[in-house]
Amino acid sequence: MERRTTDAAGAPSRRGLLASAAAVALAGAVGGLAGGPSSGPVPAAGGGGAVPVRRLADGRGGEGAGFALAERPAVLQLVAHPDDDLFFMNPDLVQDLTAGIPVTSVYVTDGGSFGRNAIPGGPPPEPNVPAYVSARQQGLRQAYARMLGAPLFTAWERSALPLPGGRLAEVNRLAHGGRRAELIFLDLRMHARNGRAAVNLTRLWDSPGVTLPTQPAPESPVRRSFPYTRGDLVDTLVHLLAHVRPTLVRTLDPDPDAQVHDRHHPRDSDQPGYSDHPDHTAAGLFAWAALARWGGRGGPGARTPAFRTEAYRGYYNQRWPYNLPPATVALKARYLDAYGGDPGWQCGNPSGCGDYALGGAAALASRKGWVRSTHRRHPGAGPRALAGPDGRVSVYAVLGTRLARWRPAAKGAAGSGPGAFGPPEDLGGGPLAPALSVVRAPDGRHLVLGLRSSSPDGAAGRDAREVVLLRQRTPGGAFETEWIGLGNPETEPRRTRLTGPPTAVTGADGRVHVFVRNGDKGVSTRVLGTDGVWSAWRALPGGGIQEGLAATVDGRGLVHLFGAAAERVEHWAQRTPGGALHPAARPPAGRPGDVPEAVTAPDGSVLLAYRRAASDTVAVARLAPGRGRRWTALGSPSIPGYGRVAVAPADGGTLLVPAGTATPSAYDLTGARTTPAGASSSAAPAGTPFLLAPRAGAPVAVTLTPLGTPLLTPLRPTTPA
Repeated sequence: MERRTTDAAGAPSRRGLLASAAAVALAGAVGGLAGGPSSGPVPAAGGGGAVPVRRLADGRGGEGAGFALAERPAVLQLVAHPDDDLFFMNPDLVQDLTAGIPVTSVYVTDGGSFGRNAIPGGPPPEPNVPAYVSARQQGLRQAYARMLGAPLFTAWERSALPLPGGRLAEVNRLAHGGRRAELIFLDLRMHARNGRAAVNLTRLWDSPGVTLPTQPAPESPVRRSFPYTRGDLVDTLVHLLAHVRPTLVRTLDPDPDAQVHDRHHPRDSDQPGYSDHPDHTAAGLFAWAALARWGGRGGPGARTPAFRTEAYRGYYNQRWPYNLPPATVALKARYLDAYGGDPGWQCGNPSGCGDYALGGAAALASRKGWVRSTHRRHPGAGPRALAGPDGRVSVYAVLGTRLARWRPAAKGAAGSGPGAFGPPEDLGGGPLAPALSVVRAPDGRHLVLGLRSSSPDGAAGRDAREVVLLRQRTPGGAFETEWIGLGNPETEPRRTRLTGPPTAVTGADGRVHVFVRNGDKGVSTRVLGTDGVWSAWRALPGGGIQEGLAATVDGRGLVHLFGAAAERVEHWAQRTPGGALHPAARPPAGRPGDVPEAVTAPDGSVLLAYRRAASDTVAVARLAPGRGRRWTALGSPSIPGYGRVAVAPADGGTLLVPAGTATPSAYDLTGARTTPAGASSSAAPAGTPFLLAPRAGAPVAVTLTPLGTPLLTPLRPTTPA
């Protein structure tokens, strides 16, 4: 049963304060908290008494520190089982391979399950774990060969890869037509026994003294089994990160949703109480422990590897409306068909030619529908940007699990010019989830908010998530040396992991509203008042939404918040500036397939855009400023791709920019592309472009190249909508 642990205390309402007074208050409140690093809670008046915030250790490097930028793009995928990448990370995977970006996929477990390679319609086979392990690995070689454009049964180079502690793993390599893939099989047993006790990946994560053996395939060049402890596996993953030096790392979801299992939502292979397989969660936790170590390695002056991260949902896909259009579903299914294979194929692998239960279009026919969605755990991932007092743009993103800031290159510096940026500055704070929110305080200073893992090493009772904040000392200048911890609406460590990254907005009265999706799939908010007092976390009425919130402030100064529920987009708004948020007028009917995006137009109206379920169409609507109760549907154009769509007003029209493209293209409300595609880029798609809408001129899309450089692309509208 799900239960609520949010604090119901609300924030005191402060009205009628001038922006100058708000700026003075914020200058003292956010920057003048008492205490040094790791000091105790700082009391603040208001609400139900003291409402704490905490100073946090900064974690950034010393003088000379920064990010070690890569010389070439590379992708590393860390998953639990053969086929996790095909089900949950495609179509992003095949886009990388098609673009010529080398991909290395690491499979932590052997995928042997109970060893039954069932043929649809046939008698139950006898269990044979080693043969099933081999057949699934052959299925992967078939699927990747197809994605590389090679013949299905192309021979791969197979060898043993040395690992820390004298261990070995099998590595398969194939290059074809300028594309390259590498598959690394660690082969930890899915199900093993230590005496009478069952041991699996979850137990390995939870219990430092437990060991889990490997199970290499019969045809593998690795001829013996190796034991792994939790520390051994983290060490191995850090070693592989250093071996590949990826610019983008994909993992499974380390923090799946709570899930009620009943006849409408059968448990199937879920772990009790949550919406994913336990191996997926454990593999995600191991991956993020390794990423936190690799991103935070070294002492003062050490440089952080410049990689981006994406975490992908697993069985979550069957709980929400499907978010992929038919053509993309067919593409995913084509590679899963190759993975499933057929017992009659002559693939050259004596143990079998795939995971037969998934052959012959079985993925498309499955009631679970995993092939029909690709959901990110942090759908707001990507760069964020704000202009300073001089109009120069600063860009923020998470690199190496830490906060990075890019500022325009100094005049006269090598490569300087319009749109050129200096190297990324390491602002610490890690390990951070890849989604940030950046807002401007009334005095012009930038406030950056994120979601931090407090103890990603698996320590019992301490592996928690916390909303954190970093603030500039002066507008356009340096940042404070310490982060501020805003806590979490959930109180138990395991429940804190259900909370999503923050979405923040500065109201017209100068108050900063912070919103998160909480453990009950609702929304909780915490507000920084103009008097410097943080409210307690408070749950908004309603809920049942997917991860990914959008907030904006309309022309009358009212804050609006949006989230995608199963059947509609939910909307909360203030009734008066400075007031509490309440359920508000729902946007036009249309089942959302993905999370919404919202902005305010120059006339003060709110523009909302979201993809419809199982479709490439994007619903676009407008709400007049103030307390208007009626939405106007503006259009439903077909926009290539899937996932979040950025929206911006432009010369009286509306532009839409989809995620997942290296060089962004904008589309108008007819679905026509208004910005010609730029030069081809090798950037792996990660996150949604951020749109800057200046008071005059065309909107600008902000993306990141894989080598850690912001890319600003002016978007040129054609005719107004």
